[in-house]
Amino acid sequence: MKPFPHPDQLAVCSWSLRPRDPADLVTMVHALGLDRVQLALNEHRGSAGGSAVGKVLAEAGIRVVSGMFGTLGEDYSTLETIRRTGGVVPDETWQENLALAAEVAATARALGLDLVSFHAGFLPEDPAAPGHAKLVGRLRTLARLFAGQGIDLALETGQEEAAVLRRFLEDLAAPNVGVNFDPANMLLYGKGDPVAAVRTLLPFLKQVHIKDAVAAATPGTWGREVPVGTGQVDWPAFLGVLSGAGYRGALCIEREAGDDRLADIRTAKQHLVDLLERGLQP
Repeated sequence: MKPFPHPDQLAVCSWSLRPRDPADLVTMVHALGLDRVQLALNEHRGSAGGSAVGKVLAEAGIRVVSGMFGTLGEDYSTLETIRRTGGVVPDETWQENLALAAEVAATARALGLDLVSFHAGFLPEDPAAPGHAKLVGRLRTLARLFAGQGIDLALETGQEEAAVLRRFLEDLAAPNVGVNFDPANMLLYGKGDPVAAVRTLLPFLKQVHIKDAVAAATPGTWGREVPVGTGQVDWPAFLGVLSGAGYRGALCIEREAGDDRLADIRTAKQHLVDLLERGLQP
């Protein structure tokens, strides 16, 4: 049995590198000693865009393990602004985002992907809340759209507590919808302990982000993203839960802050390698 985490599971999120174009992305991924990426799809919309970027990456020996798209109109300035503008919650951007999702699904199919992640937006904690039925309906629409292309959807974690997200997914009852678990997001949004949260969401786990953070001292404000291994994520415990559950999917390193992202991503990669060498085994 392969050790866990296994180097073959490691990937990097393309948007963390902020590449100028696919060729620049290739250069940076190779510089990291990696050959797998989760690819931001917004800038490669449609089947033609997917085929073009896929050709460049394939010729460079880089595998796209999954895709990601960001919804239109999002404002991450504060927790309150992203609560109002995030995902498919706002009525004023729903039709545009539905059209975007259709283009992204075509991109993903052209790339031969079977998984795409995104932030759905803040989910109501109370199933009886007015917005709950609306979001269930919108997510079912997106689920059918991607299922028609043979693609699963993974909802990013963090904008609600794990129990709320699990209950929503159970209500949604869409077989191709699960979670992309980001432990740092649980801390950044102040939504609970990452280790306990991933245990709650294991039945819906489709992919994992490797990112670290420190929770905010003041409730209602952003936490702080930091290099992997320097924050409050208990990595041995977190990876131990994944290992015990037999998780063998991608571990995508993400870095959305800092001035030297290549160095920080190398730090994250080395932290996982060190854990492996110390004997984190299934």
